[in-house]
Amino acid sequence: MKKSIRHLLVLTSLLTVSSLGSNLYAQEKADLVIHNAKVHSMENNYTVAEAIAIKGNKIIAVGSNQEIKKNQGKNSKVIDAKGKTVIPGLFDSHAHVIRAGRFYNSELRWDGVKSLERALQLLKEQAQRTPKDQWVRVVGGWSPFQFKEQRDPTLEEINAATGDVPTFVLYLYGKAYLNKAGIKALKLDENTENPIGGLIEKDKEGKPTGMLFAEPNAFILYSTLGKLPELSKEEKINSTLQYMTELNRLGITSVMDAGGGFQNYPDDYSITDELNDQGKITLRLPHYLFAQKKGQELNDYTKWVGMVDVGIHPKATAIPRDYYVAGAGENIVSDAGDFENFIFPRPELPDSMETQLLPVIRLLVNNRWPFRLHATYDQTIGRMLDVIEAVNEENPLNDLVWFIDHAETVSEANLKRIKALGGGIAIQNRMSFQGENFIRRYGKKAANEAPPIHKILQMGIPLGLGTDATRVSSYNPWIALHWLVSGKTVGDTEVLSPDHRLSRAQALQLLTKGGYELIKQGNEKGLLKKGYYADLAILDEDYFSIDESKIKELKANLTIVDGKIVYADEQFPGLTTKKLEVIPAWSPVKHYGGYQYQ
Repeated sequence: MKKSIRHLLVLTSLLTVSSLGSNLYAQEKADLVIHNAKVHSMENNYTVAEAIAIKGNKIIAVGSNQEIKKNQGKNSKVIDAKGKTVIPGLFDSHAHVIRAGRFYNSELRWDGVKSLERALQLLKEQAQRTPKDQWVRVVGGWSPFQFKEQRDPTLEEINAATGDVPTFVLYLYGKAYLNKAGIKALKLDENTENPIGGLIEKDKEGKPTGMLFAEPNAFILYSTLGKLPELSKEEKINSTLQYMTELNRLGITSVMDAGGGFQNYPDDYSITDELNDQGKITLRLPHYLFAQKKGQELNDYTKWVGMVDVGIHPKATAIPRDYYVAGAGENIVSDAGDFENFIFPRPELPDSMETQLLPVIRLLVNNRWPFRLHATYDQTIGRMLDVIEAVNEENPLNDLVWFIDHAETVSEANLKRIKALGGGIAIQNRMSFQGENFIRRYGKKAANEAPPIHKILQMGIPLGLGTDATRVSSYNPWIALHWLVSGKTVGDTEVLSPDHRLSRAQALQLLTKGGYELIKQGNEKGLLKKGYYADLAILDEDYFSIDESKIKELKANLTIVDGKIVYADEQFPGLTTKKLEVIPAWSPVKHYGGYQYQ
């Protein structure tokens, strides 16, 4: 009897503690409350709330103004959104932030420039302030079709604008322009031979004209860029911070960095490593390791597997914590690189591709390393899947994270194989910048499904959206959304027919939760939902109602990453932070900023 009474008392005590804990949780006070907003949670029912409450780095409530007022305490910071639209932070599932950050301050951006006349004027002004030991450089992010003149610059125009200051202008991974001073600085002459896979155009006298063509791959463009002078360490740190702020200004809170050519590990990661140690990174930044030396890829990955732990590390203290090696790619082996140069025919990959790829994929799967594979064309994807299926028979992938990047011409048959192997697909808006070139080579019908987004979604394959910034597309994520919603390039050419486009909600979901679904983190990131990490943006205009042509000009008034304000403009004057001065003084970013709106 005494035993039963004692048991009853213990049980009553536990129930009381549990009830108190529940009441305390219900009354939990927020560190930050945003109210008077249009909060788009981006859950499947696409509900819209008025307010959101954040404590630490997590969302604790989403609801009406009246409901969220219960979470407001005397120490809560309260932001009046004044009816503005709030969305989950944007997650670019394929960009090259670590590399781009090192060079951002040295580059003149033509992203968004509306006329060639204006672009050449910027070039001229920048040449006048660039010191003798540096170059003027425009490195991707533009298309001639965005200009009202609807044409490329000429070498004569570039030479007239830049004079004796060495200049390099990159158009996608297709071609580059060198002015006369640049030819001289690189010591190119009639005796200079074409590199493997590249063409140095020469005139009738055999002298270089200044045009470099990727035929059939971009090595000549990568390698030429690699010869240009770099910024100092102090300037690279400043450049990386400026670039992250620019991404935050556009509402980006997370990026999956896809490595890149001439992006050596660990040396070229030292700037972001240092900023991470100091807690100064303002993006979630999982990054992939990209082997650099043709024929030596297996050696690189064997070394990295032995020295690097993939995945989020509990010991990390930086805000946010998501700066970590996420796996291998985007190029696993050089022989598998089918560059997306739609100016020229699809490259034929060598017979050695499978021989080179198989041992690396086997190594990665055996060590449970996630991987991503660059593949523009269905033919490449099919051959890659042959290798992955062979490894899967030896050692099942099970739920290992892996996905294909780009996949513009992937077939339904290969989609079924990807689905069967548990893979995903990361698409980018490269068609925004070269849709016209694609149509000229493959026709309008092929462009309508490049890539076949609806088929991918219908088959339930995880799908994320990104930009492939900065050397191919612009880093502006709203251009990617504009492409999916309007079906048009930056030159206003239709590439996706109406039945192949997405609704605004569907498109936005691919650029928020979509990337997290690829890496199996969709249960904690990418939505504005109780228990999820607090990454969000307050937009300057309503994405869901503005004219679709204006989508590509959207930006954030305020951006929050991991529960902390990382960017605020003049709309929220009390929340802005002191701007970091741009260095060096001649930097185009100091004079023009990044993305251009005129």
